[in-house]
Amino acid sequence: NVVDAGLGARDSLRLEAAMPLYGHELSETKDPIAAGLRFAVTLEKDAPGFLGQEALRKKAEQGVPTTLVGLNIDAPRAARQGAVVKHLDDVVGEVTSGVVSPTLQQSIAMAMVNTEWSNEGAQLQVEIGRSTAKATVVSMPFYKRS
Repeated sequence: NVVDAGLGARDSLRLEAAMPLYGHELSETKDPIAAGLRFAVTLEKDAPGFLGQEALRKKAEQGVPTTLVGLNIDAPRAARQGAVVKHLDDVVGEVTSGVVSPTLQQSIAMAMVNTEWSNEGAQLQVEIGRSTAKATVVSMPFYKRS
């Protein structure tokens, strides 16, 4: 029996809860608006300013070309960061984080995809190693306490 420890435990827990991690779902090129974290950014004009506030305000008003989604993947292996996400033969995004969830007994991932493919239920494919697996866009968090 394999037990998660260290970074493996952190990744499986944060992915099940859909918590972003800097360097994966957030970076200098992946902003909080696209990552679904609008609630955490103060964009009101009368609020104290910060570097990049105006650019983020414009993104929030105009919409973003890519957005963070959850994926249930039909595969026994995890999709890794940087794995290509496709719709048919068109590249529509990339995996930011992925694990096989010990709680859900399911391969799950978060991915930045073209906004047009971000609707719950959208059918995509993810490259895992040399193979391609079916993936379905799902709501996040993946795990919800009942």
